[in-house]
Amino acid sequence: MLAMKHAGLTLIELLIVLVIASVLLGAAAPSFQQSLQRLRLQAAVNDLLAAIDLTRTQALARGGKVLMAPLQQEWQSGWVVFLDQNGNRRPDPEEKIIYRHDPLRTDIVITSKFTSGNIPAYLAYNGTGRTCAAGNSMAARWGTLSVTQGDQARHIKINMLGRVRVCDPATASANCTGADD
Repeated sequence: MLAMKHAGLTLIELLIVLVIASVLLGAAAPSFQQSLQRLRLQAAVNDLLAAIDLTRTQALARGGKVLMAPLQQEWQSGWVVFLDQNGNRRPDPEEKIIYRHDPLRTDIVITSKFTSGNIPAYLAYNGTGRTCAAGNSMAARWGTLSVTQGDQARHIKINMLGRVRVCDPATASANCTGADD
């Protein structure tokens, strides 16, 4: 009679595999967290860029001023693109809202610095697609929105012609200053 061999793992072999898997997983976790943080930051920047582009496009299409402003005092509370008919730089119930973005995660912070001051925070485009002051379509207004999460940051630079670029201060040259600089 032939003896049958059973294929399988012993308890010791299984424990060794689990220990090796735990060590590998422990080593990969910080890298995964950094990747996740970088992706969340990039998503927030992309959402802001899309809203800025929509604001400019709507101003060009309508031939008049369109504003983008935070829902509350700070940008991370979310933002809205709207037609500011009464000039108060805030969306009122009777004004047309074009787009609204919900609040961001609490660990993502957005600061702004514009040539005509930061209070109240807003971004306006006139009918020619240039950035402008809310009270005067002919007065240029440009600046920076800085998005930070942990030790990572991206700066959204808006020039006086209304063109937008994004830079990473960790890899860019000296012309990538932030809203706090």
